[in-house]
Amino acid sequence: MKSNKDLVNYLVMTGILKSKEIINAFTAIDRKDFVGLENVDNAYEDHALSIGYGATISQPTTVAFMLERLGAMPGNIVLDIGTGSGWTTALLATIVGQKGRVYGIEIVPELVAFGQYNLDKYKFSNISLEQAGDTLGLPANAPFDRILVSAGTNHVPNELLMQLKEGGTMIIPIDA
Repeated sequence: MKSNKDLVNYLVMTGILKSKEIINAFTAIDRKDFVGLENVDNAYEDHALSIGYGATISQPTTVAFMLERLGAMPGNIVLDIGTGSGWTTALLATIVGQKGRVYGIEIVPELVAFGQYNLDKYKFSNISLEQAGDTLGLPANAPFDRILVSAGTNHVPNELLMQLKEGGTMIIPIDA
């Protein structure tokens, strides 16, 4: 694939991308803006790419799948744990719109800076990105309508469940 449009068309044709809001977000947010210079030529490929520090920008199919399951809507308040390059944070901010808010946290300081640099390309006013602290999540900003966790774990942390609004949705990869 040679362009963001090709990537979006591929994700729609495979049936992974379905909802209008998420298709619009993938169309508006170019994955190439969130990969390092060494991966610009591979930005539209459907696989994870290294962003350094042992982290990756996730495979587009995986991100589309997770966002479809998350079901974020305009006006939602979302916690994005493990922002990495900022790509999913930007997608979420586009989905929730100006009446919504996305709080992104990242544990690796260099990736906080990289993610902020990438997000600044889009002039978002509905994103707060910060360094993750000793506490899991952002309890001071809870409750959240949606929580997206990018890193796998072997259990669902109660600390995050306590930060989720009643009836909210959390997507978290569980290692079996």
